[in-house]
Amino acid sequence: MDAPVDAPEDDPFAAALEAVGPRLRALRQQRQLTLVELSDRTGISVSTLSRLESGGRRPTLELLLPLAREHEVPLDELVGAPPTGDPRIHARPVRRGDSTILPLSRRPGGVQAYKQVLHGRTSDVLPETKVHEGYEWLYVLGGRLRLLLGEHDLVLGEGEAAEFDTRTPHAVLNADEHPVELLVLHGPQGERAHFRARPKQRRVD
Repeated sequence: MDAPVDAPEDDPFAAALEAVGPRLRALRQQRQLTLVELSDRTGISVSTLSRLESGGRRPTLELLLPLAREHEVPLDELVGAPPTGDPRIHARPVRRGDSTILPLSRRPGGVQAYKQVLHGRTSDVLPETKVHEGYEWLYVLGGRLRLLLGEHDLVLGEGEAAEFDTRTPHAVLNADEHPVELLVLHGPQGERAHFRARPKQRRVD
């Protein structure tokens, strides 16, 4: 068994390797993939993937190349990071099918935030609904979004939001031929988006 990756304070290369595990976990969760699904797609065993994410397995080029290819990110994004103290998010858009995804958060675990653009529809074929662990919150920034959720078929316009348990079969697509921009928050099962609401005024008789 490989020893955990220790990062001496004066060794920047070891520190970069230590950061690979959390970055791999964040990318996988951002794509809503389980370790088993990622293993099937890359040919890397579940136990090896788990140890890579936890820091129990030292990352090698042989392991990182298929992971970078599957996550559609440059290899240097897996082994590099913004300087400590830099609050800016160095995000790069990822094109997946008919949509473009821009990650807005890089924190491993917890709620993941990203902006998604669904390009104009080119087919009347409905996408297959999917289920997975988690809770999702959608906010439409522009355009009209069609949300298939269980037995419901909903259309959300600009400024409208929806939140749901992702164990319910669901899919999103354009409601028409125009692009849709939306903000997405995805968290672990039971972790919902919470909003601060203005209290109702008390009625004075």
